[in-house]
Amino acid sequence: MTDTAIAETSAKLAVRPQPVGAFGLPLGYLLIPAGVDTEPAREALLAGCVPEDWPARLAAHRYALAGDRDAALAALDGTDPVTRYNRFVLDPDLEDADSLRSVLGEFAPLVDVVSFALGRADEPPDVGAADGELAAVVLAARASHLLTDDPPAALATLDSAIEIARSVSRPLTGILLGASASVCMTSDDPGEAHERMEKALRLLDDADGLRVERAELHLTAAGLLHEQAQENPGLIAQAVPHYHAALQLVRREDAPLLWASAHANLATAYLTMPMVEASSRLRLGVASQSLRSALTVYTREEYPEQWASVQLNLANSLVYSPSKHQADNLVEAVELYEAVLEARDRHTDPLGRARVLANQGNVLAHLGAFTEAKAKLYEARSLFEELGDGESVRAVRGVLDEVARQITLNRTEVPPR
Repeated sequence: MTDTAIAETSAKLAVRPQPVGAFGLPLGYLLIPAGVDTEPAREALLAGCVPEDWPARLAAHRYALAGDRDAALAALDGTDPVTRYNRFVLDPDLEDADSLRSVLGEFAPLVDVVSFALGRADEPPDVGAADGELAAVVLAARASHLLTDDPPAALATLDSAIEIARSVSRPLTGILLGASASVCMTSDDPGEAHERMEKALRLLDDADGLRVERAELHLTAAGLLHEQAQENPGLIAQAVPHYHAALQLVRREDAPLLWASAHANLATAYLTMPMVEASSRLRLGVASQSLRSALTVYTREEYPEQWASVQLNLANSLVYSPSKHQADNLVEAVELYEAVLEARDRHTDPLGRARVLANQGNVLAHLGAFTEAKAKLYEARSLFEELGDGESVRAVRGVLDEVARQITLNRTEVPPR
C-alpha cells in the first residue's frame, strides 16, 4: 500500500490526532471512529476530559472507562477496521494481529504497541513512518522496553516522545513528562525529577478526566520532597500541598490505595514538622484524622505492613495531640500499641518491637499503671541491650527511674485524715 493510499484509508477510519496514550488501558488505546457524532468526544478525550455525552457508537469506550470489559466487548459488534482493532485492545484473542495491520493504515503500529503493553510481544515496534501521537506512544513503549537495562537511553527516548507530543496533546505530553520524572528518580536525580513533575502537573491542570493520574503525580512529587527532607527539613512543608492536592483529586472509591497512601503520608509529614508555635499543634489532630481514614483501607488482613505503620503513627499522634480528653487518648494509644505488638515479633522485628514497647511503657507510666509500664519497659530495655542500642537503653532506664521515683512518692505520701 502506497503512502497516499495509507493516508486515505486512515482518514476514513479515524480523525487525527487520536487521544491515545494519556488515559490508561484499555480506554487510552481505543480509537475514536471518524464521524460528526464522535467529534465532540474525540476533542474532549484529547484534552484529557471525559465527554459529557457519549454517542451510541462510543458505548464501548464508556463501558471501558467504567471498567466493564464484558459490556464494552458486547458493544463492539461491527466488522470495520476500527471496531475490530478496539475489540483487539479489549481481548487480543478475538482478532488476528496480522490481518488488523493490513487494514489499519497508519494506525497499524498501535497493534504492536498494544501487544507489547499486554505482554504478548517481547518488543515494541519501531517508529518507522509514524508521526504525531502515534510516534509518541511508540517511543513511549520503546522507552519502557529500555528502562531495565539502559535508563539513560529510556530517558532520551521519552524526551523524543515528549517533543513530538507537545504539538499534539497537552495531556499526553504531561503523562510522558511524569513518566520521565520517574526515570530520573531511578537514576538518582531528584532535582530533575521534581522539575519534570511540576511541569507535568501544569500541563495536566485542566485534564479533569485524568484525576487519578494527576493525584499519582502529586503523591510522587510529595514523596520525593519528603525523602529529601531528611537532609533539608524545610522541604517537608513543600510536600504537604501535594498531599492535599492528591486528596482533592481522588475519593476513596476512585483509588482506595492511592487515597489511603496520601492520607497516611500527609499525617507522617504533619507529625514530623517542628512544633514552632502553639497553633501548629493542631496539625496533630489533623494527622490523627488522616490516619484513621487510612485505616479504613489498610486493614490488618490485607495490608499488614501499612496497617502496623499507620496504627503506630496514630498511637503516637494521640499521645501528643492536645485534647480535653487526653486520658482517653492515652488509653486508646495503649490499645493501639498492643495491637501493633501482636504483629511485631521479637525474632523477626526486634527493633520495631522494642520501640513500640518503649512508647507503650511510657504512656502506661503517664496513666499511673506502673506495674504494666515496668513490664513493657523491661522487655524494651532487654531488646535494646541485645541490639547494642545504648542510647535507647539509657532512655528506657530514665523512664524506669522516673517510674520508681513515682512509686516511692506514692508510698510515702501521708493519707488524708
